[in-house]
Amino acid sequence: TGLPESIIAAACARSGQRVLHVDSRNYYGGNWASFSFSGLLSWIKENQQKTDINDECEDWRKLILENEEVISLSKKDKTIQHVEDFCFGDQDSAEDVEEAGALPKLPVFGASGAEGVAQESEKECPPVESALPEVESAEPEKATGTEPASAMEGNDTEITSENESSHSAALGKSTLESGKTEAAPSEISAQEPKKITYSQIVREGRRFNIDLVSKLLYSRGLLIDLLIKSNVSRYAEFKNATRILAFREGKVEQVPCSRADVFNSRQLTMVEKRMLMKFLTFCLDYEQHPDEYQDYENSTFAQFLRTRKLTPSLQHFILHSIAMVSETDCSTLEGLQATKKFLQCLGRYGNTPFLFPLYGQGEIPQCFCRMCAVFGGIYCLRHSVQCLVVDKESGRCKAIVDHFGQRISANYFIVEDSYLSESICTNVCYRQISRAVLITDQSVLNTDSEQQVSILTVPPVDLGKPAVCVIELCSSTMTCMKDTYLVHLTCPSTKTAREDLEPVVQKLFSLNTEKETDNEELEKPRVLWAVYFNMRDSSGVDKNSYDGLPSNVYVCSGPDSALGNDCAVKQAETIFQEMFPTEEFCPPPPNPEDIIYDEDEIVPEESGFSNSAETKPESSTEEGSSGGSTAVKKEDNEE
Repeated sequence: TGLPESIIAAACARSGQRVLHVDSRNYYGGNWASFSFSGLLSWIKENQQKTDINDECEDWRKLILENEEVISLSKKDKTIQHVEDFCFGDQDSAEDVEEAGALPKLPVFGASGAEGVAQESEKECPPVESALPEVESAEPEKATGTEPASAMEGNDTEITSENESSHSAALGKSTLESGKTEAAPSEISAQEPKKITYSQIVREGRRFNIDLVSKLLYSRGLLIDLLIKSNVSRYAEFKNATRILAFREGKVEQVPCSRADVFNSRQLTMVEKRMLMKFLTFCLDYEQHPDEYQDYENSTFAQFLRTRKLTPSLQHFILHSIAMVSETDCSTLEGLQATKKFLQCLGRYGNTPFLFPLYGQGEIPQCFCRMCAVFGGIYCLRHSVQCLVVDKESGRCKAIVDHFGQRISANYFIVEDSYLSESICTNVCYRQISRAVLITDQSVLNTDSEQQVSILTVPPVDLGKPAVCVIELCSSTMTCMKDTYLVHLTCPSTKTAREDLEPVVQKLFSLNTEKETDNEELEKPRVLWAVYFNMRDSSGVDKNSYDGLPSNVYVCSGPDSALGNDCAVKQAETIFQEMFPTEEFCPPPPNPEDIIYDEDEIVPEESGFSNSAETKPESSTEEGSSGGSTAVKKEDNEE
């Protein structure tokens, strides 16, 4: 289940509906997933092979009645292309190295062969165990049998309070968390960067939580508001992004964005500080001063900035690091809106507008899946769906048929775009996202503290090309091992991911396997391992573009190229309101002490489809952490 499907499932379960998720994949989250290092290697192998998939059961067509027709679903995931991985160390030394704490391989039960590497992918179980809903556990990678559920109580202070103390609470927790596995920065800063080998990365592979999609949470964005409103925030912890960086004239430098940063900055003159503060103050309430921008509504934001008596460095900071918009395609109004959004998010949880979930972005769908499971949702992996069954008279979808030949009836069906066949998507025009993930040995901008979460926008060399968003994560985010950094690069595709992103990688990092004598290369962080891939961007596709879909089948898109998650939240709310217009979207769950149980609801032999809120969270770790990209909603007693 991706993020939109997870949110819809949680909202449906919370409103009393029965929810079943099925997914042919053998890992959670689809294209929103997080992997350990060995899990990512299996995912890479799977997407490079792209083996054909044969039906296990051909008898399912006997289940189709005369007054019914079928809509076949795609058996092959075509959303990932051009996967290329590179190791810049000695791979031979890692041949006999085993991942610390890895689970033994299990027999593949009921696998349809849909992903081609079912046996290899058993290694992907560790990130599911370590980064499933028990994200509050400080030591998931130390043991596989720990029960950190109790740590969830009282952990929602990181995000539910708007005062200054909430920032210190969030950072305090994450600092305490990281202190258990990370050496103190003061101890490391005096040492030279350690040489990390490929065998070390393999051995410590379970300490990596590598996201397929790279995003941050705006502190006043729709996702944060939803996490607070629904109380799903109790299932996650967050770390504040600590700095905003800019790449200008071949150098990386820190951007002052808060009032305190501006006045403490040594890179700005006093005149520039006054200019910047005056412009940012104007952006906060630009709607009240239309006379100042009306003449430039048809101009680009970059052209508008040139009229504001700002120095070139200030224009660069505002355009690429604060508004984070295109120099050629963004209008003045769009730029002002983006700048205002950035400024409004400052100060809620820290000096930057962004939060990052510990253990990776893949935790967020799992948090909503856990709430769904608590209210009775069921999740099935390695469970592919052959087709949708449509009633010829009404034109509505009435059931699905799975690869076991079982027929499952429901009233509403949520399908991820990647499951639709080519015949349905004939009129759909997709965009692509270029992605790269790097493991490096140093930060792009070294400071006294090594535990930095940084966001950097690298402007394009050629006008008209997209800028590249770079997010650098330290080990205290629980996404990489000690003494390494995890770097995500993202941009809208113009070519293959490697062609789009490798020039930026070469500007910021050294790709040499051995240390060069060139001083310029010595100063750059060294890339230890890298992967490039293109991901389909199906956001913004109108439902009418899909050919022949019944009215009760709803399509969710995969990740988009934007930095935030607003698109997924809007899509989830829109679909839920279409299905249940009288229900509240993701209301807060009741307090346990306020729940009154009927005698029938506390009988030990409860069915798996029970809607009782008594369902224990522990049961959701297996069934409800995150499920399939094909989700089936079933109304309870036909309200």
